[in-house]
Amino acid sequence: MTTGIRYATVTVDDPAALLAAVRWIGEETGTRIVLFDADRMAGRAHAEAAIAHALRSWERGDPIARTVEMEALLYAAGTRQTRIGRTFGLHQGENRCWIAVSPPTDRAWTLLLALVEYGTEPDDLTPSHRRRLCDLFGITPAELAVVGEDRLAELVLERVALLDANR
Repeated sequence: MTTGIRYATVTVDDPAALLAAVRWIGEETGTRIVLFDADRMAGRAHAEAAIAHALRSWERGDPIARTVEMEALLYAAGTRQTRIGRTFGLHQGENRCWIAVSPPTDRAWTLLLALVEYGTEPDDLTPSHRRRLCDLFGITPAELAVVGEDRLAELVLERVALLDANR
């Protein structure tokens, strides 16, 4: 199944209300919509991998979570622990996010405009973002030294894929 990914910002006053609105849009458009906290993600490829793995696990009939959306957050976090996976979703306050819509429809993207503001994707990971990713995914300085600093996102994607092996 194809998935569209866009970068956006959103101010969340009431997380439950935002999730209810997103669920309504998904139901109205026949799509699955996942909002990932961009500050915990290694870019677009990370969001693409998380949703692709989640959809595959549901197609195989062996998901970890009760919903595709939570499954995607678990893959994004590289863990089976929902309390950790939830932290890869949005939080109260200002959020930078990656939005996955599967299958992508113009109507879903249009309806989401009432909630979010689409923006230009960041060019690169800031030093503080890189440190956060290393902390979140247990990536050591020695590991980075072996593969090279420029391959941090690939190491994160490896952690995402390892969730299948560690099931």
